[in-house]
Amino acid sequence: MSLMIGAIVFDFGGVLVDWNPRYLYRQFFDDEIAMENFFDEIGFAEWNSEQDKGRPFAQAVSEHSAKFPQHAEMIRAYDERWTESVGGEISETVDILRALKRAGYPLYGLSNWSAEKFALVRAEYKFFDLFDAIVLSGEAKIAKPDTRIFEMLLEKIGCPPEDCLFIDDSETNIAVARALNFRTIRFESAEQLARELRARGIEV
Repeated sequence: MSLMIGAIVFDFGGVLVDWNPRYLYRQFFDDEIAMENFFDEIGFAEWNSEQDKGRPFAQAVSEHSAKFPQHAEMIRAYDERWTESVGGEISETVDILRALKRAGYPLYGLSNWSAEKFALVRAEYKFFDLFDAIVLSGEAKIAKPDTRIFEMLLEKIGCPPEDCLFIDDSETNIAVARALNFRTIRFESAEQLARELRARGIEV
């Protein structure tokens, strides 16, 4: 069954880019349990999410180092060595993105990402040039799953949610998009994505 598509919207991290702070922090720890305890102790996910919403890294590092002085070096490393948390592009998904572009589908990005750090990879990964537009949380100062960033995307692309297909690896983000009447695919793998696109009449 074919689906009318006005826009295909991709998340970046975990879908097109292999980002994981553990790639960096495994260089500091001898075992996974100690590393995970560090993440829990400093509230890494919550702390990092504020950079995704636009908080400058310099401010974030200064404030968090003061709160956890025993971990100041490792907190600072996430800023200074952030590129080591990127494992590269997920080539199989990028191949799908290129196929969609060749087929003429309008492509958009909607990603939670620090604007400072996105600038470090924007030029390196040429597939970002395939997007008609990108809405980045670090620039918008709003992050998924906040409904306002989805509404900002819709305003930018001029397309109703019913005509948008949203692809993300986060079930929380998918649930919010679905509640806003987006068509959705919860990303698990490139193979699964290709299969679900074909089921919607989108050949890749």
